[in-house]
Amino acid sequence: MAEEINEATNNKEIFTVDNELAGHRLDFCLSRYFGLSRNFASTLIKNGAVEIAPNRRLKPSIKVNEGDEISVLLPPPQSLELEPEDVAFDVVYEDSDIIVVNKPAGLVVHPSPGHWTGTLVHGLLYRFRDIGMLNGVERPGIVHRLDSTTSGLLVVARNGLAQESLFKQFKEREVKKVYLALCHGCPKKDKGNIDYPIDRDPFNRLKMACIEGGREASTDYEIIKKFDKYSLVKCTLHSGRTHQIRVHMAAIGCPLVGDTLYSPARPQPFIEPRVFLHAWHLGFIHPRTRKWLNFWQKLPKELLDFISLLQ
Repeated sequence: MAEEINEATNNKEIFTVDNELAGHRLDFCLSRYFGLSRNFASTLIKNGAVEIAPNRRLKPSIKVNEGDEISVLLPPPQSLELEPEDVAFDVVYEDSDIIVVNKPAGLVVHPSPGHWTGTLVHGLLYRFRDIGMLNGVERPGIVHRLDSTTSGLLVVARNGLAQESLFKQFKEREVKKVYLALCHGCPKKDKGNIDYPIDRDPFNRLKMACIEGGREASTDYEIIKKFDKYSLVKCTLHSGRTHQIRVHMAAIGCPLVGDTLYSPARPQPFIEPRVFLHAWHLGFIHPRTRKWLNFWQKLPKELLDFISLLQ
């Protein structure tokens, strides 16, 4: 361990690499997990603040594997390179424990390649200066995510109590997550369940795919309205895999409107790149009061405008 790393004044955090981060560089993995700049993550590695099990020679460019256990000595909060920024998003609800956000399409939740600034993380730090002191680490309490091209409801933990409770609820699938989506074509049944395992597409690392032996994934769908060439469907998630609704609907021959990743041959109908997918209903137990909370968020204007053209 390098001399400049002092365990008495730094905060040690340990996490396990999941499927979403597997295959990425170590510096990217750290920056994504902690919301730090890529350069700062690289500096931590070079200064000996990072360890990995199974043990191997560390450098920023090594690729991590699913199941790797990474421990990091983080410096005091004031040393983290995470600059607050004034980022546009609506707050649906807030109290001393949680914040419920209506995330617009186009807003990235966490820093990532090509999006190191202007993320929801930066915006939360700007608007809520008291947020993020979780386990001594200055980072907003993001407990789940929405794709950048998806809009809608997202809950953020404001303290350690809330973060622990919400993490547990998501892990145990106690959170109600319902989305509205417009798909090409129409499912054969008006309602049903799609229960196909999902994993990284072996031929395209940017995509997920329904793969035998992948991670279990379950989506309920129900048709709300049928149009000539489209269907408005309500999708309820019973798991939280990356791109789950997009992958499952494409798998039954009904890809989502605007999804150029899973339906590249179809045109993008929106001015700004986005998928017709909206986190409409979010329900969970309040971490402190233990009361059940429900939130709904209507479709944004660009989606309502597109539907009006189909009437």
